Amino acid sequence: MKLEEAIKSNKFTDEKQKASVNVLYTAYWLKHRFSAAIKTDDLTLEQYNVLRILKGKYPEQMCVKDIGSRIVEKSSNVPRIIDRLVIKKLAKRTPSTEDKRETLVSLTDKGIEALERATILLDKINNSLTCLTDSDAYLLNELLEKLRKE
Repeated sequence: MKLEEAIKSNKFTDEKQKASVNVLYTAYWLKHRFSAAIKTDDLTLEQYNVLRILKGKYPEQMCVKDIGSRIVEKSSNVPRIIDRLVIKKLAKRTPSTEDKRETLVSLTDKGIEALERATILLDKINNSLTCLTDSDAYLLNELLEKLRKE
């Protein structure tokens, strides 16, 4: 669908403004599709992201600060996300033996299983984006990285 049809407007000051709106619209569109897919497992995208981060270090534990530095959505409240994962028994907290002020977090077996199920669902969505070839995706990645260059 064309951006103008989706937002019912074609008034942009220039192509750069249109591109910015298009990136934001598409990001929210993808986020909505991903969120709906993993909602069946009672996960949010932020929780999924924390589980992926923990899986990257598994079986090692991670401190909350390190998780926060790796999370996709920087405005996320990482301690609260971890609280929810602990309540769901997808992660566990352990006090650090080296620094009592620090809490370490690790995946549980149940967390690994939930992550695997959610990843399968999200991979289906990614694979359904057949309108993009590998070279299109490569170019899109290059352009998005160029956009974020400061």
